[in-house]
Amino acid sequence: MEIHSNHTNGSCSRDNALKTVVFPVLYSVLLLLGGMLNALAAWVFFRIPSRSHFIIYLKNIVVADVLMTFTFPFKILSDSNMASVGLRVFVCRASSVLFYLTMYISILFFGLISIDRCRKTLRPFQGTDAARLTRRKLLSGAVWCLMLALCVPNVALTSKAPAAPRFKCSDLKTEAGLWWHEVVNHVCQVIFWANLATVVTCYTLITKELYVSYSRTKARGAGGAMQRPSGGATAAVAATGGPSQPKRRSVSGNVFLVLAVFFVCFVPFHFARVPYTMSQTRVRLFDCQLKLFFFQLKESTLWLSSLNSLLDPLIYFFLCRSFRAALFKTLSLPPATCSWLAGRGSGPSSVPLGTSSAGGV
Repeated sequence: MEIHSNHTNGSCSRDNALKTVVFPVLYSVLLLLGGMLNALAAWVFFRIPSRSHFIIYLKNIVVADVLMTFTFPFKILSDSNMASVGLRVFVCRASSVLFYLTMYISILFFGLISIDRCRKTLRPFQGTDAARLTRRKLLSGAVWCLMLALCVPNVALTSKAPAAPRFKCSDLKTEAGLWWHEVVNHVCQVIFWANLATVVTCYTLITKELYVSYSRTKARGAGGAMQRPSGGATAAVAATGGPSQPKRRSVSGNVFLVLAVFFVCFVPFHFARVPYTMSQTRVRLFDCQLKLFFFQLKESTLWLSSLNSLLDPLIYFFLCRSFRAALFKTLSLPPATCSWLAGRGSGPSSVPLGTSSAGGV
């Protein structure tokens, strides 16, 4: 979590066109598109029973994304210098805290989803019973309780009144608040790097398993081609085996959406915040222009983190068959709509690697 600055400081002012115009416009786009997509996702998802670990985790991400979207209007007003002093105080005390709360909750659930996708790929026939679902629900609740326990003191300890119209969020924190803020920063770093290691490990195992499955299928196909007994048998193989190969590759590729969204949205910010934090704590090592550069880099990558609220619906659509079915039913569309885009047909035979590898639940 970061301490946002709302002040100007001579030649080191951050109030340039990038901060006051470009970022508010970009967040406005996220607010408009993300708000509509997440409202639709929430409407659809909460009509789906929680019959798998994957759906439980996705529902939690939907809630986090909706809450994150609620913070965008306050950030837009604050960054564009259109907010009153009272509203900027609210941003420091609550809105920015909620933003980072939802970001790290999403990161934690991305890690859990990666573990679940890995388990389903390596053990595709392991079932899910009521006891396991209950444990996942309790785990989800524990994630929210843990993050709330970290973030609520940040709200309570940001209790000072602003001494001037221009102020930093750190000016509103008590001494205990500054100390707790530093503790939370370290905990959030641990959360990110631990989940990055989890995601990389899980998708390395998934890639290995998919490669082995593809090699095995290719070898069987080559063996069948060498033993073609007749023209009719050859035609049957071509009719059944040929068209399924592109779908098999497409289904296998969809599972990597989680990895792609994680790396696009969360990795750049956590790499950029290292030099940014150094520029804020080791003032003498950085001149004004360098501080401004790292601030703009941090804000740019923070917007990428916010983009998560817009990209997550892609995961719901491509990886969750139950979500697609409920969405098409809500929109009164036939079940096979966009099957070419999702890389799947409407029948069970169109998923040759099984739903385990692609997360179709």
